[in-house]
Amino acid sequence: MKTAVIVFPGSNCDRDAAVALENATGEAPAMVWHGDSALPDVDLIVVPGGFSYGDYLRAGAMAGNSPVMREVVAHASSGVPVLGICNGFQVLTETGLLPGALLRNAGLTFVCRTVPLSIETTASVFTSGYAKDAVIALPIAHHDGNYFADEDTLDRLEEEDRIAFRYAPGQTDANPNGSQRRIAGILNEQRNVLGMMPHPERAVDALHGGTDGIALFKALVERLA
Repeated sequence: MKTAVIVFPGSNCDRDAAVALENATGEAPAMVWHGDSALPDVDLIVVPGGFSYGDYLRAGAMAGNSPVMREVVAHASSGVPVLGICNGFQVLTETGLLPGALLRNAGLTFVCRTVPLSIETTASVFTSGYAKDAVIALPIAHHDGNYFADEDTLDRLEEEDRIAFRYAPGQTDANPNGSQRRIAGILNEQRNVLGMMPHPERAVDALHGGTDGIALFKALVERLA
């Protein structure tokens, strides 16, 4: 299984994503620079977290216009799975691959902690390794993770079973950033693009505090390899 991680100026989770992918697939991913105009032949593309271009203008806005993103959009349109994590989710909304936008957290502060998430659908290559309605724990680390969309879009996401994860009640606030309908991750219409604010790549080693992200990467390998 061949994978690629897109790297922008300001990416800070590209290596975490690369380690998680290599552990799951047995092969190091291609690290593709944002200024490249071509992508290798791959089975999965990851747009990682970080602060691309320093989050100038707004989070993900400049990265969404990087040369390589034209290829990412083209690959996604042809059916290649694309996973956008944190800043990567923001970038995917900027390109139009996913609807809505990620706004400043409702509390106007950076939020960094592990949160409970409910699995809302297993009908995707990303979430098929989990049980429906199961609650897992993944870390978040963002300042602009407040998911917003108009009511028609939100209703469509619900009706089409395209909400992948929601923030769940637990020992912490059930909505750490104010996202509408507690949305933590969504799928596109074709179900081959997932954007999520929590970091599964930071939850693949027990020494780092948890392993609930492993099932996502194992499911990708099982479905795509």
